Amino acid sequence: MAGARWLIYALGGGMGHFTRACGLARVAARRGHRVTVVTNSVFAPDVPLEDVLGAGAHVHRLNPDLAKSAVREAVECLLDGVRPEVLVVDTFPRGLAGELAPMLPGLRMGKVLVHRDLNPTYVARFNVAAAVEDFDLLLVPGEDAPFSQHPRAVRTAPWLLLERDEWLSRAQARERLGVAADDIRPLVAVMGSGNAEEVAEAGAIATRLQERLGASAPVRWLAPPGPWFPVRAPSSGAPERNVLQPVRVWPALAVMPGVDILVGAGGYNTVQEARVTGTPLVALARARRYDRQAVRLRPEELARTEAELMERVAALVGPRSARAPETYSGGARDAVALIERTVLNA
Repeated sequence: MAGARWLIYALGGGMGHFTRACGLARVAARRGHRVTVVTNSVFAPDVPLEDVLGAGAHVHRLNPDLAKSAVREAVECLLDGVRPEVLVVDTFPRGLAGELAPMLPGLRMGKVLVHRDLNPTYVARFNVAAAVEDFDLLLVPGEDAPFSQHPRAVRTAPWLLLERDEWLSRAQARERLGVAADDIRPLVAVMGSGNAEEVAEAGAIATRLQERLGASAPVRWLAPPGPWFPVRAPSSGAPERNVLQPVRVWPALAVMPGVDILVGAGGYNTVQEARVTGTPLVALARARRYDRQAVRLRPEELARTEAELMERVAALVGPRSARAPETYSGGARDAVALIERTVLNA
């Protein structure tokens, strides 16, 4: 069924919710659907989402500081204005603050939950098992989830923002990251995301890694567009020469073919993009209220301390490091097809 109206609810901090939602939205828009994505991420005002989504998709940015009542009012206004034939809710079946729970039973439209791993404490405390019953379809994108065995749950491959032919070549990606064409050393990229504090922490880790690795590998600090650009020198004297400056990159998936070792956290997009592109990942599990990053990371990916992270990266820089083969699969395309077949055509 082409030409349906979609509203994708992608509220939540960081970049994971809206990146995953936009991966779905751009496929749906290219299929002829009219898609609105709503997000309240602090990153959203600075990230050029519309440039990636293209025609047929629109982004509605909410103030991240809105109270629960204001969020509910904004979502109700969007439902009235968009009049969607399908509502897609990312991660939180009750809404980020529970504001969707009283609305969902009365909504006469197809309802789809993007269902991924959640903290069991949250699942039990807010009776998520009952909340998922309001949905016609549960899509499980690339990782296990509490109700992945539900009769209306369907697994897909991970959802990525870019198609395989949109990734840069290795040479193009390394050039984009400021590595000379004749430089054959392995490139280490430190991903800054999550929140502004973690973006800054990534810069500090990148600087210490460059000091540790020296001439054996160039290190780049990758950061999405945001208020940390441009980076200003400290007011008291000149900056240290070895302090790395961030490289503005979004979406990071575009440059991943040029990265030999990725350092970051255990968020959904970082982990799935590393695995799909075959990029060795060394990550710290960040504390989150709902997300369990340590569970998502494999033992060989998880570093318990920064010291362990440094050692693992240094070992990977050695001559035996090898890149795994790419495993790209169109999870978002499959998800759109499932929504069309099981929800819109029901």
